[in-house]
Amino acid sequence: MSRPGFVLDVDDRTPPLLVHEGLGFRLESFPLGTRVIYPPESLPAVPDVDQAIVDALLHPQDMDPLPELLFAGMKLTIAFDDISLPLPTMRPPDIRGRIIEHVLTMAADAGVDDVELIAANALHRRMTAAELKHIVGERVFRSFYPQGKLYNFDAEDRDNLSHLGTTDKGEDIEISKRAAESDLLIYVNVNLVAMDGGHKSVGIGLASYKSLRHHHNAKTMVQSRSFMDHKHSAMHHSAWRIGRVIKDTVKVFQIETTLNNDIFPKPYDFLQKREWEWSLKDQASMLAMKRGISIAPPKLKHKMFHDLRSVYGLTGVNAGEVEAVHTKTLEKVHQQHLVEVQGQSDVLVMGIPYVGPYNVNSSLNPILATCMGLGYYFNSYIGQPVVRKGGAVILYHPLNEGFNQLHHPSYVDFYEEVLAESTDPAVVGEKYEQQFAEDPWYKHLYRTSHAYHGVHPFYMWYWAAHAMDHVDEVIWVGADRKVAARLGFRAATTLADALEMASGTVGSSPSITYLHNPPHLLAHVK
Repeated sequence: MSRPGFVLDVDDRTPPLLVHEGLGFRLESFPLGTRVIYPPESLPAVPDVDQAIVDALLHPQDMDPLPELLFAGMKLTIAFDDISLPLPTMRPPDIRGRIIEHVLTMAADAGVDDVELIAANALHRRMTAAELKHIVGERVFRSFYPQGKLYNFDAEDRDNLSHLGTTDKGEDIEISKRAAESDLLIYVNVNLVAMDGGHKSVGIGLASYKSLRHHHNAKTMVQSRSFMDHKHSAMHHSAWRIGRVIKDTVKVFQIETTLNNDIFPKPYDFLQKREWEWSLKDQASMLAMKRGISIAPPKLKHKMFHDLRSVYGLTGVNAGEVEAVHTKTLEKVHQQHLVEVQGQSDVLVMGIPYVGPYNVNSSLNPILATCMGLGYYFNSYIGQPVVRKGGAVILYHPLNEGFNQLHHPSYVDFYEEVLAESTDPAVVGEKYEQQFAEDPWYKHLYRTSHAYHGVHPFYMWYWAAHAMDHVDEVIWVGADRKVAARLGFRAATTLADALEMASGTVGSSPSITYLHNPPHLLAHVK
């Protein structure tokens, strides 16, 4: 259900609007008539989180209650989403840890003693011990991590992968051997946006490159007309085909959670409010933060933002059969995020904040900034894109955060070598993807350090493929011009400059929409 009432047309009474730009923000005056789409206000959180969890486990969707599925001598595996969700990192206790504790209590009552916990990080970087502990909590970490029963999934450990066959489209299904051979696989999810969850959880989170290559490619991404609408996303069609084969082989008990829009803690909650609703205290907090950002050295500025912990409230938890659970989940996600929007615009404006799925405790390099803007935010729609075909996208980000050598080593070579030759997602994928995916040094860093897999920068570039195919102009405000050029885009100093640069594409009086996020929103464009 779409939620009306969060769309504003800028007039001469509208105050300057907050626009995120990496490790900072600015107050921008938009042209009169600009349409501003705000996220809906937060839904109320459930009054008793533990009771909601227990109710979900005892009254699941289209499956027996969890205690009836547990028995002595069984092999039980619990998989869970990694630190790419939620964003920002949740203030403890993390909802996944609370759920896992309830599951383990029920397992212990049933006499289950063969239990392993796997972080479903696919080709993401291995989490540190501290990051694992943050998600599962102190007690679970202490009980399982020292014994090697709590660990990161390793998509390159050939001895611990199982090939379950192929779909009717010839897509390989290769996942964690431990998960595949379990009597019961429980997956604990955080469904922050509509793209998360469902068959994407096991079929992607616990999969190898051999499986992921079938849907994480330029052709599929271009055909995915919004990743946030699984009914019209080619990527999700592939994940659902794979998931249904997994379902025929592995008994999966899915647990999905939904959160409200309470991202920023006080006194930083002004970042998620509408500007005309700022109190005097909010304005003072905003000015103090802006002043601090302006004088802080880069490392301190990075710490200021990345140390923020979200204060999300749980809006729902459902458990049971994957597709039945996900239907319930999407209802709650749409209730929180959907905003009804009438028609497309010539220009779409988006600010890119510091936070993203792949730079947690790291840096948002130019490739990840592109993925956030032209991938995640551009695709935050159902129906049709907010910007018309052949229109323009204007993004705010300095594109100046360096590449984290620990987390993103293959990104450096992708930026310096691959993008120097071509920025076309299909071309770079065809020519270079396999080389990076099979590179032994990248594999070594992925398996033994905390590096994203060698192929990961290609996937980030593919996320932007739909936007690149859809619009004729992409301009970054406040960006390093050389970096923007390497990415195949242009840079402008101000919004006025960007609109002037785009005038050859959209005319001198274009219709403009500003997507005011975070928190997350999903534009239902009719």
